[in-house]
Amino acid sequence: MDIIISNSSGQPIYEQICRQIKGAVASGKLKPGEPLPSIRNLARDLRISVITTKRAYEELERDGFIFTVAGKGSFVAQQDVELARESSLREIEQHLQAALELSRQIELPVSELQNILQVLSEEE
Repeated sequence: MDIIISNSSGQPIYEQICRQIKGAVASGKLKPGEPLPSIRNLARDLRISVITTKRAYEELERDGFIFTVAGKGSFVAQQDVELARESSLREIEQHLQAALELSRQIELPVSELQNILQVLSEEE
């Protein structure tokens, strides 16, 4: 499982982990029942605090994306595909809302914002 952490993103590291694992579950890259790295191993691999990784796993468990079996580890939970998709859509809406607010501050027309999004999608 590849998780990329950005120290310059402004988003807390535990949220970056959550977002990427939720995305992998929603896209089907992580299958129900698939084991996740242990909290300690993930922390070591990402060179972050065990506390940060633990917080991410706790949030993922609270949101129903993973479950933990004592002594065995954490695993991807069975997902309602629509629920996982809805979670991702909510996050996309939050990011787009932030972009829209910033564009309003500099009086950037929505059409220009759409052009930026189009260019970014073509770069992939």
